[in-house]
Amino acid sequence: MCSRYDSANHYTFSRAQSGEMVPAILNSVHEKKPLHSMVNPQREAQRLASSIPDSTLLVVLLGLGGGFTAEAILSQTQAQLVVIDYNKEGIKELFSVIDYSRLVNNKRFSLLIDPDADEIKCFLLQNYNPSLCGGIKTIPLRARTEAEPLLFENAVRAIQETVDIISSDYSVQVHFGRRWFSNIIRNIKDFEPSMENKLPCSITGAAIAAAGPSLNQQMPFLSELKSKQVFIISCDTALPVLLQNGIEPDTVVSIDCQHISYHHFFGYSNIKNIYLALDIASPPLLSRLPFHPVFFSSSHPLAQYISAVWQPLFQIDTSGGNVTYACLSLAETIGAKNITLFGADFAYIRSGTYAKGTYVNPYFDKKQNRFLSLEAQSSAFLYRSEFLPKTSQDQSYRETSSLRFYREKFEKKAAETDAHITCAKGEGAPVKIQNRLTDNAIRNASLPKTKRNSITGSEFLDQYRKNIAALPEAGEDDYLHKLDKNEREIFTTLLPTAAFIKYRNPSFKANDLIEETKRYCVELIRKVI
Repeated sequence: MCSRYDSANHYTFSRAQSGEMVPAILNSVHEKKPLHSMVNPQREAQRLASSIPDSTLLVVLLGLGGGFTAEAILSQTQAQLVVIDYNKEGIKELFSVIDYSRLVNNKRFSLLIDPDADEIKCFLLQNYNPSLCGGIKTIPLRARTEAEPLLFENAVRAIQETVDIISSDYSVQVHFGRRWFSNIIRNIKDFEPSMENKLPCSITGAAIAAAGPSLNQQMPFLSELKSKQVFIISCDTALPVLLQNGIEPDTVVSIDCQHISYHHFFGYSNIKNIYLALDIASPPLLSRLPFHPVFFSSSHPLAQYISAVWQPLFQIDTSGGNVTYACLSLAETIGAKNITLFGADFAYIRSGTYAKGTYVNPYFDKKQNRFLSLEAQSSAFLYRSEFLPKTSQDQSYRETSSLRFYREKFEKKAAETDAHITCAKGEGAPVKIQNRLTDNAIRNASLPKTKRNSITGSEFLDQYRKNIAALPEAGEDDYLHKLDKNEREIFTTLLPTAAFIKYRNPSFKANDLIEETKRYCVELIRKVI
């Protein structure tokens, strides 16, 4: 070490034997700990970077240090790199002594300074897509993370939580990405101005009818509310139960993109006065049923794009993963101040999966034969997921991991809703409601403005097809960062479809996947229009 520079408070700087300037962090008693090898920091960094798999296209580096590790990752891989570090004043010291220009001028490099958990999550949600990025790897700069372990442990926790969210969402995209895109395109083609939203924008009371087994016992109470002109929102599964009991709901909500959802509506023709709130990704045949169809937008990027640039659809939160959650979001959207829940059991009661009158028994009845009885199908349906242990011996309901997840998501949504929510008496899993409505609370409905683009669905699709075809050709570099704002919006609408294609073609590299996704989507739109 031939020279040394003392910093104000946080770092000292010394030259390694190979000549590079190496920062050493100062602890609370001003002991110095070099962040890199004092023999040859570049060789150390290159060895670390060589351990990153080729399939990893996003690397999170905990600690900036002298930039040796970051430079090695960018030079030896095609990965996007984000560095997370803390202490703004300390980072100023690093930049005052070390030249980081090769990092900051690289489009694949990002630096998050003093980020909280939400900022980390937001960055990853915007920049990490498993189908394009492959794996994600977190690398700690040990000497740096050991100096402030609590900060970096919180960062690691935020990273893991975000990856879990992305992975869960990706697994859904893998199964439904193609179907979502196909359904949306066909619904746009058949979209008519008569589908304009005419739902009420402010109501006093609403009842949500889910399809749990308790619904049968709660029917008299629901019927009483109907006679008092309470606005009834029904899950699609609960619709036949209500109609068989002489209760016509005001609105039915359907969010499933699969064609099995059609079974909820078999045999009903005199229901033109009921609004059918459909996810724009619902099967196209549902909008042709004898309802008054109203499309809404969930979180699918193509649905969001449609709502922004063509037809302003009203928004429903479907992130809870079940239609009861979506019904609550609709009730909130139209301004309900008091909401009563029916059939929201989130559990199986005495071996019952749904209320009597749903599609399940007729569906199984049509499929049964000598080798597959109605009872065998019902049993397989009931036990398709493992039951969680009972909380008490006299507990009459049984939960699964999925049902508990749905209930907890619903409870969280309810706690964030400015409405007074109550549950009709039933035998299902207790739904814990924390009402936060105050006497002075003002409900503001969030229905869309009526101003709409005058072009037809076919014209919109033709322009959308041209926009996809005009996207830049994929290369070996980071594709997203070479797109302008409009191009990125278009490409984002294709990502769920890309997840589906990647799953069925795991050998595809990012550029192959991008070109195949573009080709597939352009060809599908061409066929539809």
